[in-house]
Formats: sequence, structure tokens, C-alpha cells
Amino acid sequence: MKKTLLAAVAAAAFPAMASAHFLLEYTTDTMIEAPGDVPVKLIFWHPFENGHVMDLEMPEEFFVIHRGEKTDLKPTLEPVRFTGGENEGAAFKGSVPVKRSGDYVLVTVPAPYFEASEDIYIQQITKSFLNRNELPTDWMEPVGLPTEIVPLNKPYNVLAGSTFTGRVVANGAPVAGAEIEIEYMAAEPDMDTAASSTPVTAPPPGGAVVAVSDDNGYFTFGIPKAGYWGFAALGSGPVTEHEGKDLSQDAVIWIRAWDLE
Repeated sequence: MKKTLLAAVAAAAFPAMASAHFLLEYTTDTMIEAPGDVPVKLIFWHPFENGHVMDLEMPEEFFVIHRGEKTDLKPTLEPVRFTGGENEGAAFKGSVPVKRSGDYVLVTVPAPYFEASEDIYIQQITKSFLNRNELPTDWMEPVGLPTEIVPLNKPYNVLAGSTFTGRVVANGAPVAGAEIEIEYMAAEPDMDTAASSTPVTAPPPGGAVVAVSDDNGYFTFGIPKAGYWGFAALGSGPVTEHEGKDLSQDAVIWIRAWDLE
């Protein structure tokens, strides 16, 4: 039976091996000043603890939405290697053309990844956000993905110490009782060296940080620290099987929080 909690934030105790997988669409900034091509790296990783890097296959889709128009970015992708704190894995680098003012909603639909330790496939359909010249245009609109998290706060300038609210949907309908794992990018990719930085903090005790969506698909989380935060609604998508095995089709969103100065 699914749980229903109003604006719930909960902690769940998982063993260390169950630490969160997260697909990153990493750019060094979310606020873009000058027009041009913004470098991006796609990495499947455990950035909170600078943990294991999973091999990423060529995504099924990689595109950007700007002013309601979709641009295919898959031709920009090139395979690279990425080194985390534990190992090296296959990743991709690409670019996002940022010219006009407004929001740029970056979307990756990866190929399902087989997690042998759990005997399941994982597909993390991921969104992140860039903005040029502080003009909001697209951030609050659903993209129309099989499953996604729609932000209710402008996701590229959330204030540390405030809250972030999102809504989990599948085929446009709210998902009640979705388990949402929450990840801090304590270690960030270095765009030049293809390796991770030193983590700035350690994960909290008790395993993965988890929220649960309410009857209408909403969840709220208090943002304690500036930086990049990821939210993954586990198994929220409509597809539950791939090549004869269970599939966890997850909705992932990355936001950027800032300290007031």
C-alpha cells in the first residue's frame, strides 16, 4: 500500500550498498551570461559520497527545450571517461547552444541500465535547467515525458535555507506515494580533467535521504546547503519491465541552490 503524506520529508535507513544512483547533466553554472555553447557532461554516478561510477550508454534522447521549442542535442555527444572516487566509467560530453534570453530545459532519456546487484534495469529520465539574462520562460512547464518532476520553485536559483517543492507525474497524471531519493552533489565533475573534485561534505547517517509524494504528487524538501541537489522519483514511470526483467523508470530533476551574500 502506498503511503500518502502531505509535503512529506522523511529519512529512510538503507545499507551503504543501496546508496542512490543519479544521472547527472552537469554544467559548471546554471546562470549563463554570454551567448555560446555551454559544455555539459552526462555521468551516471554517486556524487554525494563520490562513489561508484556506472557505465553510461549512448542515450536514447538528449535534447533541450527553449521557449517551447525542442532542439536535438544528441549529435553533440562524444564518449569520454570519468573518474570518481572509486573507479572510472563511460560518460559523455556535449554542448547546449544558449543564445537568446530565457530558460533552457535540458533532458536526457538514457538507455536502461542493468544493475546486476539488484537484478533490475534502471532508466533515469533526467531534467536540469539553464537560464540566460534572468528571463523565466519554460522552467514551470511539463516537458511531456513518460515520467518527470515538475518544479514549483524556479530551479536554478533556489535559496539555501528555503524549500523546494516538486510534483511527480507519469504521462501527465500525478503519482501519489512516490519514493523520492534526494542527493547532494558533494563532489562535482571537473570539466577539464574528467575527474571528480574532492567532496565538500559527507552524506548524513541513516542512508539515503527520502521524501514521499502526497495524494496529488507533491513533495517538499528543505534545502540546507548551497550547490546542486538532485531528486529521483523511483519507479514513477509507466514502464515496469525491460528485456524480461523489472525496470525502475525514474524521474530525476537537478536544481541549483545559492547562499545569500
